[in-house]
Amino acid sequence: MLLINGMPVIHIELKKSGIPVSQACNQIEKYSHEGIFSGLFSLVQIFVAMEPNEAVYFANPGPDGKFNPDYYFHWADFNNEPINEWNKVASTLLSIPMAHQLIGFYTVADDSDGVLKVMRSYQYFAASAISDKVAKAKWEGNNQLGGYIWHTTGSGKTMTSFKSAQLIASSKDADKVIFLMDRIELGTQSLKEYRGFADENESVQATENTNVLITKLKSSNPADTLIVTSIQKMSNIKDEAGGLNARDIELISEKRIVFIVDEAHRSTFGDMLLTIKNTFPKAMFFGFTGTPIQDENQKKKNTTSTVFGNELHRYSIADGIRDKNVLGFDPYKVLTFKDKDVRKVVALEKAKAQTEEEAISDPVKSKIFYKYMDVNQVGMVGHFDAKGDYIKGIEDYIPNVQYTTTEHTTTVVKDILENWVTLSHNSKFHAIFATSSIPEAINYYRLFKELNPQLKVTALFDPSIDNNGGVQFKEDGLVEIISDYNEKYGQDFAIPTFAKMKKDIAARLAHKKPYERVATEPAKQIDLLIVVDQMLTGFDSKWINTLYMDKVLQYENIIQAFSRTNRLFGPDKPFGTIRYYRKPHTMEHNINAAVKLYSGDRPLGLFVQHLVENLKQMNELFESITELFTNAGIENFEKLPNDTLVCRKFAKDFNEFNSYLEAAKIQGFKWDVPAYVDEETGEVVDVAIDENTYLILVLRYKELTGGGGGIGGDDVPYDLAGYITEIDTGLIDSDYMNSRFDKYIKLLSVEGTTQEAIEQAETELHKTFATLSQEEQKYANIFLHDIQRGDVKVSEGKSLRDYINEYLSKARNDQIHRVSSALGLDENLLRNIMSLKLNENNLNEFGRYDELKKTVDKAKAKEYFEKVEGTKIIPPKVNVKVDKLLRDFIISGGYEIQMPTEDE
Repeated sequence: MLLINGMPVIHIELKKSGIPVSQACNQIEKYSHEGIFSGLFSLVQIFVAMEPNEAVYFANPGPDGKFNPDYYFHWADFNNEPINEWNKVASTLLSIPMAHQLIGFYTVADDSDGVLKVMRSYQYFAASAISDKVAKAKWEGNNQLGGYIWHTTGSGKTMTSFKSAQLIASSKDADKVIFLMDRIELGTQSLKEYRGFADENESVQATENTNVLITKLKSSNPADTLIVTSIQKMSNIKDEAGGLNARDIELISEKRIVFIVDEAHRSTFGDMLLTIKNTFPKAMFFGFTGTPIQDENQKKKNTTSTVFGNELHRYSIADGIRDKNVLGFDPYKVLTFKDKDVRKVVALEKAKAQTEEEAISDPVKSKIFYKYMDVNQVGMVGHFDAKGDYIKGIEDYIPNVQYTTTEHTTTVVKDILENWVTLSHNSKFHAIFATSSIPEAINYYRLFKELNPQLKVTALFDPSIDNNGGVQFKEDGLVEIISDYNEKYGQDFAIPTFAKMKKDIAARLAHKKPYERVATEPAKQIDLLIVVDQMLTGFDSKWINTLYMDKVLQYENIIQAFSRTNRLFGPDKPFGTIRYYRKPHTMEHNINAAVKLYSGDRPLGLFVQHLVENLKQMNELFESITELFTNAGIENFEKLPNDTLVCRKFAKDFNEFNSYLEAAKIQGFKWDVPAYVDEETGEVVDVAIDENTYLILVLRYKELTGGGGGIGGDDVPYDLAGYITEIDTGLIDSDYMNSRFDKYIKLLSVEGTTQEAIEQAETELHKTFATLSQEEQKYANIFLHDIQRGDVKVSEGKSLRDYINEYLSKARNDQIHRVSSALGLDENLLRNIMSLKLNENNLNEFGRYDELKKTVDKAKAKEYFEKVEGTKIIPPKVNVKVDKLLRDFIISGGYEIQMPTEDE
């Protein structure tokens, strides 16, 4: 425990070498459930879990909070290199004054969800860099260039920008800190987030209109220091002809003003920011972006550096994926036309010939035709030559109208529909489909309605009706989309209220108010959103896992669009899937260029492996696991090896195996298909493991926790994934085991059967016991011994599984009875709770666990524990022991509790 001014604020949980850091995290969680962090210890703000070679830190979620491993962070240096060794963690994160700063300045109590949040290392370095820059500002000349922060999308830029502003405001280094957003709805979203982050004595001001903004900028009230506004409103304040704002601008310009610009890649290259800079020449500007504009993709001959100044800190998408703060991508190039067909059409057009015969028969036309048919002379994608001249590729000659043909659009829609169930996990997740124009979006919307009316599809684009042609088509499309939406979801939107419909769509896709529970209400969900440009930047939802693209993008627009799919969710979403259709070779080239530019030229890990590679990894890991059990002398994976080190290796390999399996499932893997072909190389990969064997391994994995008769103890020395322990193993095929049992019983009952035949049948039967948990194996063996002794007569029509369940049920009843007697609690209530098969997360749902604890006879419980432990126990400790025993008993599904011996 680290104390500051005598108060316990940082709790450090240490584990010896060889015990994974996850066990230290579990220990902290256990302490919290047991009420250890109450009273004086409720002051603990930060937890640090450490073993000699790894450390993570996280905020205290409070007595009712949920511990979420997604928010367990590794500390890193300024260059984002992780720091794990205990002595380096002690000399950096836990040093003075860093530990004090972490508690005092770099935690945020978020009112929006009532959770204390601690900043990641890269957020700390960014916020402190901005704060230091402002502290050193002279405020004399036209010092506009503060700098920019390059932090990838999904890395928590909102919290970083808020904390930067808060540090500046609290240090009194500036009079006004203005968060500048480029869209009104983003301003609303950010305002809510900033107000959630603010301390009790801080106020974040909204600006309903430009006049309110001017009033708050002129104000000297400390409550008006932090302001959220849009770039549109801010640019309205200018020295207009007639001098209406001249005096106001003069008053405001006397103040020290800091602008923090969000999504700085998007709006900062237009006239509005230029207007703001000219109006307030002494102000200081900082930009936040995940995709800074660089020399390769400069806008109006400017880059993010020329607009804002030097890069102050970088945390690229490659860093985010490595640290598991965002997901990688799984992109697929889908050809709606065969390359050779596209090449032939272009070659004929260039040769000015109608048919191949015509092209070949004319020497001049033939030369041109074969030039364009030759892959080595004309590639599918254009490129720059040594002189810097652009050489066109085949796809550069394809007119856009080619991609509006029925052949192309129908192929695209059919591809989306064919992959829908697998990629969306049967509509658990949502997808975005980006199209190239509003007419195309409307056409695709109608095509989905025609080909699959059950799929819940809507579309979103700029609703303004102009006079640029196609007005009636767009208006009719809008009316159709809005009326379908109203009918489907019971709403009442119209073209004038389309902005409200957009907010409603965003809330459904993000599962935010009033649709927090939409996951359990499929009728209210949107499956697929068709867009042109909207929602491809700045919109966050962990429920979006797939992006379909029928448009060509470049550089920052590619990374921004892809990043709609890369928010963390859990094992069901190992990556974001992208499928692109238009000019697919050009898009592939553009994707590689964007990745190179925005990964800091470290693209490793950005793109996940495809199906065949994942299957190869699964096969290798299965071979390794098989070797572990075989070398331990265990056949058919029927029990865990005795050696802890071997079990640790099994846990590690099986965790890895499951990560590849989850990815493979989304990419189309099914247990009933024994082999897969690599579409690029033609290589055939056989799957080395079947589903039954996999479920047997899941059983063994579950037993690592000690719940199923395996190795237990307070410090389970294995890094176990909770979701694997919750996989249903009831699907294991019992037919073969039951057939071996029938054969064994028949041989026992037939006169003249040799002992050798009986023993062989028994051996065959024992081999099938691998499909049972250790506890089930125990009762299966007891049952067989009862048969051999003649204590049980086998009834016709009852399977071995039926008998095992009977024996188990009787044993479980006895276990429940013993616990109920020992603690004097309500046996029926315990029995009901046990039948629900609960886990740590839903144990106390509807207060049922608390109700059960209220029925405990405390005197009886005290007597039980004192007899078992042979010592007197004070009442508060009895409560802790009751909670631990009951919690473990229910979650593990029951076990034999220790009973006092007779002489006690």
